[in-house]
Amino acid sequence: MPVHKAVVSAAIGLHARPAAEFVRAVTATGLPVTIRKAGIQGVDARSLLEVMTADFAFGCEVELSVADDALIGLKSIEDTEEALLMLVTLLESQGAA
Repeated sequence: MPVHKAVVSAAIGLHARPAAEFVRAVTATGLPVTIRKAGIQGVDARSLLEVMTADFAFGCEVELSVADDALIGLKSIEDTEEALLMLVTLLESQGAA
């Protein structure tokens, strides 16, 4: 299962505009990405409601993953890794001015 960690850098966390931008990027990958933080079960990163409800605050370390069985017929592991790295970059750059 491809997994990458990131730190939420948006000052308001994954709420409002940063969450919407992130969810749009996840949806554009075409992958069923899951996002989680310590202490909670992962949520569907394609769902704005689930992402905002999970309360990923500023500075929170999150884990982005795609289950191996979800990759069957979708994308290669290399494409999936590249997509997850793009999402990590997005999360870690949202706080930049």
